[in-house]
Amino acid sequence: MAIQLRVYVPPHPLIKHWLGMARNVETTPKILRQTLAELGKWLAYEAIREWLPTIDIPIPTPMAETTATFVHPQTKLAIVPILRAGLTLVEGIQSVLPLESAIYHLGMVRDEETLLPSCYLNKLPDRFDPETRIIIAEPMLATGGTIMQAMTELVSRGIDPAYVRIIAIIAAPPALQKLSEVYPTLSIYAAMIDEHVNEVGFIVPGLGDVGDRAFGTN
Repeated sequence: MAIQLRVYVPPHPLIKHWLGMARNVETTPKILRQTLAELGKWLAYEAIREWLPTIDIPIPTPMAETTATFVHPQTKLAIVPILRAGLTLVEGIQSVLPLESAIYHLGMVRDEETLLPSCYLNKLPDRFDPETRIIIAEPMLATGGTIMQAMTELVSRGIDPAYVRIIAIIAAPPALQKLSEVYPTLSIYAAMIDEHVNEVGFIVPGLGDVGDRAFGTN
């Protein structure tokens, strides 16, 4: 049986609510940053379901001893935000994680004419422990160039794509197709899949330029 890319769009009313807030052009930068943090939190909650290894430990309660299930404390976990927009999701993602997680920044910029990405900041280590679980924070999966380059950087450093969860706000078919062809064991969690990417590489209706909108630079 062929392995296929898994894309989850959780039917959660809070995710739908915050997505509407994020789409609205009248949402101010401050409120938009709070909104994206909320989306990061709820999508991360869904992404780590049945993903983090657990351990059963006997503990005393006020009444008797019982067995409790905890996230395994030796789990290696890292967040990779794609700058700038990915920074807006990090606070929300961290808020639901019970473990300390390293944050490795990856700065990518897209040429407005060719739509090809280039990397201007790479804080990834030379090698990852092969058991490391990675959460990529990238609000928009549009043409797929940026996320494909990010995956190349991670895989070249020892990351198993099956251990990667991508948290996006909006995903579009061009990016999903590219990821599916090369990394079919990936899992993606998005608030919505929009069907159209325009001639300048923006998802429609999408969110516009999330980085500019969130940081008030548009």
